[in-house]
Amino acid sequence: MNDELEYRALLAVDIERSAGRGDRALLEIRARLTEMLRKAFEASGVDWSACLRHDLGDGLRVTAPAGTRKAALVHPLVPELALRLRTYNRGASPLTRIRVRIALHAGDVHVSPDGAVAGSPLEVLARLLDAPPARAALAGAPQTVPASLLLSGHFYDETVRHGHLGLFPEDFRKVGFTVKEHTADAWLQLPGRQPPAEAAPEPADTQQEPAGSETAGSKTAGSKMVNKASGHGVVYATQHGTQHIRIERKH
Repeated sequence: MNDELEYRALLAVDIERSAGRGDRALLEIRARLTEMLRKAFEASGVDWSACLRHDLGDGLRVTAPAGTRKAALVHPLVPELALRLRTYNRGASPLTRIRVRIALHAGDVHVSPDGAVAGSPLEVLARLLDAPPARAALAGAPQTVPASLLLSGHFYDETVRHGHLGLFPEDFRKVGFTVKEHTADAWLQLPGRQPPAEAAPEPADTQQEPAGSETAGSKTAGSKMVNKASGHGVVYATQHGTQHIRIERKH
């Protein structure tokens, strides 16, 4: 056995809810995912043919070539993969839609002449892939979100934390997890998730008619109608249908 170690970046993907779809559907989604991964690696400048790939049954583990820039496996690789998954899912049947958990780690591993890879970093990668926070985040996300991404602390510290081009630390949140004997902190992101739209500011609460407006309740821009409500409230209704209720208390 070769006792020399090589520092390698490691990526693993696992297909969400792959069980129970049947052999034909599973073969289809595995082939589709492998092809999308290949294209995402190539778009990131990582030679797919030089990667060592190992079948995980319902996913894939990829050992990047020696010297691969780790940041490239986060950006643009992950956004590229998420975009391809989301585009594919639009036209896929429920049986062949693909959402995945992605895990990233790096470390010293044994690489044998036949391409087999061994070492404790692979164990860490497997635990990241199975971490409950990544599972829960993807399960709770809208169906349009195609992936969750979990980075080991080591990988995050050497890539995302520095804010290199395309990497935004604020897009990740720190999570803790325990899987089997492994307890650690990691960094979670949901690639492709759109932030919620900001709420429009509330109009000023006033009974005064804007300058240039016509009679109350007219359709002039900015007009406002004031009606008394039952009880002690005043109802303000703008022409756009928004209602504001102010409670008046008698002393």
